[in-house]
Order: sequence, then structure tokens, then C-alpha cells
Amino acid sequence: MSGKEWKLIEKTMSQLGVEQRRSRRWGVLFKLLTFAYLFLILGLMVQGLDGSALNRAETFTALVDVRGVIADEEAASADLIVSGLRSAFEAEGTQAIVMRINSPGGSPVQSGYVYDEIKRLRVLYPAIPVYAVITDIGASGAYYIASAADEIYADKASLVGSIGVVASGFGFVDTLEKLGVERRLYTAGTHKGFLDPFSEEKEEEVKFWETVLKSTHKQFIDKVKEGRGERLKADESTFSGLIWNGEQALEYGLIDGLGSTGYVAREIVGAEEIVDFTPQPDPFDRLTESLGVATGKAMANAFKFGGFGLQ
Repeated sequence: MSGKEWKLIEKTMSQLGVEQRRSRRWGVLFKLLTFAYLFLILGLMVQGLDGSALNRAETFTALVDVRGVIADEEAASADLIVSGLRSAFEAEGTQAIVMRINSPGGSPVQSGYVYDEIKRLRVLYPAIPVYAVITDIGASGAYYIASAADEIYADKASLVGSIGVVASGFGFVDTLEKLGVERRLYTAGTHKGFLDPFSEEKEEEVKFWETVLKSTHKQFIDKVKEGRGERLKADESTFSGLIWNGEQALEYGLIDGLGSTGYVAREIVGAEEIVDFTPQPDPFDRLTESLGVATGKAMANAFKFGGFGLQ
């Protein structure tokens, strides 16, 4: 056999070895993905069973989380919070509802929707009280929501309050001048361009905007007074936008006591078992999202260990 033939055979065998190694790596990758998929399915099934009626005690404390910025299409949107509250009120065995709040606030509109719905549901279900428990922070729109509860609890170091309204922006007029840029703004309506950051402020428009903020602030104050009633010990600082810790908030009558969600369920409600009614993302969306993460990790590991495509 000639030298050329031997070289051809060696080259062929070498290529076969490369292909076999690639095939093994792909096999490992798909096995990892299959195991990840099965574990995710199992995890979703377990989570679903944990919150099902099969595992509930005859009586329990229902939990609805208010977490993050209160805004449309966020985890703390009015639609999601209200959906959880309705499910909790309607569930057989609910002794009380705890809103566990950890939010810096957000939209006054979304907060107002939740406040009004709590009041409406309390009329429909007079035997089921609502408690708010503030964890790290329950400020601004989050406190707006909390004030609809029958009682509010917090930790001694929780941040509570910030009963005020804020609007902010920037002005770039001088910046445009320094850059030699001419601002061209065309409107139909005398004040259609007001608050435009690239135009000079007009005194009458600033005054008008202040009336909008003051009116919204008054709405907030009225709701807090309605919810807290005589428990509120208001002075000139109460509605100034200041924020207090839990101990200070207790002195001002902004909260009713110091305690956690477990404390309220155990000591106040008398139903220690807690069932979570917080709306969760669609299971399929959770699966695809988690599967995508698992796929990314598996591919990263494949590359890390000299994976496919690097020969």
C-alpha cells in the first residue's frame, strides 16, 4: 500500500474520530436538556399541588403579595393584585387576607383601583378582614393600598409613609443652545407642548401643573384619612412626603402594630396555615423561560469543555 493511500486512510479515521466526538457532545447536550425539561415539569407540578385545595387546611390565612413598582403590566399591577384578592375572598376556608407589601409605590391610578376594590370586596365579604403587612418598604402608592386594609403591620425597621405626589423631569434648553441645535415644535392647542424638556418653562403652565399635583395629593390624603380614621395622628409632617420606620409609623398611627406575616396569621387571625393566592405567570411561559435558561447553561458548558464547533 502506497504512502498516499495510508495518508488517506489516516485522514479518514481522523475525521471519523472528530465526528464521533461531536456526536457524543451533542448527545450529552440533548440528555441535559431532556433532564432539565423533566425536572421543570416536575417542579411546576409540585408548585401547583402546594397551592391546591388538596393540601389546604379547612381554614387558613390567604396571602396576596404586592411586590415591586405598582404599574400597569408589572407584577404589582392593579389587575394582578385584584385578581389575587378576589380569588382569596372567594376561596372556601379563607379566614382573613394578608397583603404582604414590599413596594416603593408607583401609579396613583393603579393604587386607587386596588384601594377601591378592597373596600368593595369587604362589603361583599364582611366576615373576612384584610390585613396589610409591610416588609422592607410600603411607601407612596403602596401605603395608599395598605390604608384600605382593616389593620396594618410592619417591622420596626420597615419604611412606611411617603404620602405625597411627585413629578420630575429635565430641561435641555441651554444644552441645545450650546450645541447650536434649533428646537422646532409644532402643536395644535395653546398648551399642547407644555412640559416639553427642550422648551422654556411658562409660568402659567407650571402653576397649572402644580394644581394637578395638589389635587392628586388631596385624593391620596382623603383615602388615607378614610382608611385609617381616628387611628391617624396627623400633623403638618404626616402628608408632607416624609417616610418613617415602623416604630415611628406606629406613633403616628400609620400602622397598628409591629409584626410579620406569620405573626399576623398566627396571633391575629388565628389561622397559622398560609395559602398563597398571588397570581403567578402562565405555567407555559414559566416553562419556556426556565427551559431557555437551562438550554443556555447547557450550551455554555458544552463550549466550556471544548464543545461542538471548536474543532
